[in-house]
Amino acid sequence: MRNATDESSVDARIRMPAGRLNMRKSGQDERLSTHRQGAWTFEFDKMEARVAAVRIRTEAIAEGLPAHQHPQGQLAMVLCGTVTCEVPGALWIAPLHGGLWIPGGVPHSLRVSAEGNVCFLFVEDAAAAMPQTCCSLSVSPLLRELILYLAALPEGAQREPQALRLHAVLLDQLARMPTEAMHLPVSEEPRLRRLIDALMRDPADRTTAAQWASRLAMSERTLTRLVQLEAGMSFGRWSQRLRLIVALQWLTAGLSVQQVAHGLGYDSVSAFIAMFKKAMGQPPARYLARRR
Repeated sequence: MRNATDESSVDARIRMPAGRLNMRKSGQDERLSTHRQGAWTFEFDKMEARVAAVRIRTEAIAEGLPAHQHPQGQLAMVLCGTVTCEVPGALWIAPLHGGLWIPGGVPHSLRVSAEGNVCFLFVEDAAAAMPQTCCSLSVSPLLRELILYLAALPEGAQREPQALRLHAVLLDQLARMPTEAMHLPVSEEPRLRRLIDALMRDPADRTTAAQWASRLAMSERTLTRLVQLEAGMSFGRWSQRLRLIVALQWLTAGLSVQQVAHGLGYDSVSAFIAMFKKAMGQPPARYLARRR
């Protein structure tokens, strides 16, 4: 098997047929391309076995897939870059060197950052006892190498005895991986969508609820009630959750605690560490050490 360390890794609401997966270039032209073939193409209805893997490398521009669904469960395993996934009511960011599990039948859109390196693992619904809701998933070194090996197999090799034995080990390991429910509740309400998009572009933005309410042409009371109704939490807790998710992504990507604290607009490193410890139960360094 190849060593993974040797390799350098949302929004139309349309349902795609469960036949072929075609990724699209994202940029000024967000239309779905139906002409691009190769690694971004996967035919769900022609899986040769209970599991299949596809490896994706993006270039200088991010690529994405609008909302679709398929009967197979899907694991997005991030080797480099960022994978963002939106499902009804929630935004997920797959952890670097970890994975994001999307159960079969769940509508979702995907976005892979520029210079990304990602493996998508597709699993038949009854093949493993996996969570029935989206979640972040730890990926052990063994599981990572099994997925990479599977993705590198030539077409037609999935039914060979050696591959089938590896499938059994992979599925056993996959079902054992620890999960974590860390996501951002989102809404399709147009004014909240503007707010979400702005904070995702600039998570260091410290605009208050009153200032956002003014920008969105509503009272502060209306905004706070709307966030509570749509996201199930207060404006302050919701914005903190967004920064925490971004912090986890940046930390696992190799940024220092000081860089993350500064990038998220905290006045001091200690203030960021206090927020992180309160939310995650341990400081950043200990949290990262536990995941390695």
